[in-house]
Amino acid sequence: MSLTGIIFGIGFFIVTQAQTSGFEQFFIKTILGTNGAIRIEDKFQDTIFAMQADGHSKDASKFELASDRSARKYIEGVEDPALLIEAVRKFRNVAGVSMVVRGSVVADSSFKNESAQVYGIKLEDHLLVSDLGAQIVGGGGTIEDFRASPQGLLVGKVLAERLQLSIGDTLILRAADQQRRYKVSAFYETGVRDIDQVRIYMHLGEARSLLKKTTGASFLQVSLFDRDRAPQDAAQLEEVLRHGAQGWQDREKTWLDVFKALRVSSALTVSTIILISGLGMFNTLAMIVIEKTKEIAILRSMGYTRKDISHIFLWLGSIVLVIGTVGGWGMGAGVTYAVSKFPIRIRGIFTADNFQVYWSIWHYVVATVTAAVVVMTAAWIPSRRAARLEPGDIVRGTSQ
Repeated sequence: MSLTGIIFGIGFFIVTQAQTSGFEQFFIKTILGTNGAIRIEDKFQDTIFAMQADGHSKDASKFELASDRSARKYIEGVEDPALLIEAVRKFRNVAGVSMVVRGSVVADSSFKNESAQVYGIKLEDHLLVSDLGAQIVGGGGTIEDFRASPQGLLVGKVLAERLQLSIGDTLILRAADQQRRYKVSAFYETGVRDIDQVRIYMHLGEARSLLKKTTGASFLQVSLFDRDRAPQDAAQLEEVLRHGAQGWQDREKTWLDVFKALRVSSALTVSTIILISGLGMFNTLAMIVIEKTKEIAILRSMGYTRKDISHIFLWLGSIVLVIGTVGGWGMGAGVTYAVSKFPIRIRGIFTADNFQVYWSIWHYVVATVTAAVVVMTAAWIPSRRAARLEPGDIVRGTSQ
């Protein structure tokens, strides 16, 4: 029973970690494919407090400078995006940079109107920093239709459904005391409902004209070769460019903390199966020590040392651990694969039509280490008690 518990404990530990990590990785992929790894926006000026250490000295080294991020004065937008893009592209880890002009509009269709945000982009640049090309969904439109149409729009699927739009329909956008007609080229779906129900992509020149923003940009979207270096790269970009830069880890910190809490919670919950199995094994071995005292005395009389007696019980624990680990790995891998094929409809912070799993050797390592600690502790305590038994005490009936 203890062996079966270890197998199930390790197996379920692997499955739950694969699922929670899978949804987390899917969320990260969705966010990176939509908003990029780093966003650069808003020029800033630091508020610097200088205190002269010496009341008369003019030596710069005598000044104590302090700069507080919260005390910065921000100037909205990017004033010279072309210059900044040239500088950003010189960073080794940067894979692409896209200039975006953003603004609020009211979208009018033949049926109703909705508030929306237009994102003016250079398509070729934006395809390097997002998965927009792969996010185009059915309906007849393609990314090529958008590329070929200066008046074309890419409309989020949720927004299109609310406005009851079809490919080729005319959509009126009202902003900055003017309104213009555009043609729906294609629909896209990022999987993030909050984005798909408000965002409309259009060509950069048209966005500038509609929003009356002839210069500058709202922000720069940056993609990286190594996404995990986003915080370090964002800090360097911020220091060099004197513009606010934020990595995806900071931008999505709330959701990442939620996924981390779920991962830890599931690990602790499933680990109780291993713990209960370990307690059962401890109870079994403890009873063996009590019931087999005469046999242990005979072995000691034959020349077995305390270490030899202890090793008997430790080997029992090791055999259970090895068989349980191999069986748990097999069960975990099999169930994980089966779960990945199970259909499920999720619509919310991301869109998924089946369970997401993430294959990682570390799930197997952590499960094995957890089982090893529990099982070997359960075997070690009875082994110490058995090793302390003396043949003479057992014969006299005074052994403890």
